[in-house]
Amino acid sequence: MSKESTVSRCDFIHSSVLIAAALAASGSVWASTPTPPFAEEAAPIRLGLASYTFRNFSRAQMIGFMKQLNVLALNAKDVKDHLPMDPQQEAAALANYAAAGIKLHAAGTIYFTKDEDADIRSKFEYCKRAGIGVIVAGDPASETLQRIEKFVKEYDIRIAIHNHGPEDKLWRSPLDVLKAVKDMDPRIGCCIDVGHTVRAGTDVVQVIHEAGPRLLNVHMKDLTNFESKDSQVAVGDGVIPMRKMFEALIATKYQGFVDLEYEIHPDDPMPGVIASFAYMRGVLEGMGFASKG
Repeated sequence: MSKESTVSRCDFIHSSVLIAAALAASGSVWASTPTPPFAEEAAPIRLGLASYTFRNFSRAQMIGFMKQLNVLALNAKDVKDHLPMDPQQEAAALANYAAAGIKLHAAGTIYFTKDEDADIRSKFEYCKRAGIGVIVAGDPASETLQRIEKFVKEYDIRIAIHNHGPEDKLWRSPLDVLKAVKDMDPRIGCCIDVGHTVRAGTDVVQVIHEAGPRLLNVHMKDLTNFESKDSQVAVGDGVIPMRKMFEALIATKYQGFVDLEYEIHPDDPMPGVIASFAYMRGVLEGMGFASKG
């Protein structure tokens, strides 16, 4: 894959660094200097956050970070206290999110380890209670898909199977997912994890076109080396072609969210998260989708 324009990439990266530096210089816990407001609804690409990014932080801390980022769309995971499976605890979490103006559009990654109605139903109920329309599913066995399809039809909740790259024995690439679900209910599709996809040797831009309406969620990240999981960096600092990906998502009329899943520096993710959103927003603005702020 080719790199994007060096000048434009440097401009966006420079902007990201300036924002991060300004926040760091404030001397507070990121909360004193909000990033400039950006209305994702102004662009055809909707940006969100995968809560796994803040897996070492509490729900209250994550809500504070999201307000600073001006990101109010969340792909929640049962990690820390972000979205507990227990109904009572889940209700408390949902009340906190509603009070903060945060909307949950997906949950995951959720693992379907048992080919049993009771286990599968519990996870659909979990998402139904939260009003979540997409379950990002990790490694469901092929023989379990028929049973999962039954619940997709019953609950009208979509299943986006997440690929995990070369290490994944079942779903290394979105292409593996698309092949397995091509004759199933259209509400069953894939979650393209961008980093894992390129590590699997799959052209991420091409697979967006191939997935079409079967693409239900995107986990965004960036790498400096397509063969190294450990080469993850802030979005814009790597070699994944972000603009071409956005162009493909727009061309295919993608209706879901692009959720940042920043997996490095788990104890201090905000500098990289700020830089990542600044870069993605800069790319969209460079494509003519200016922010309202």
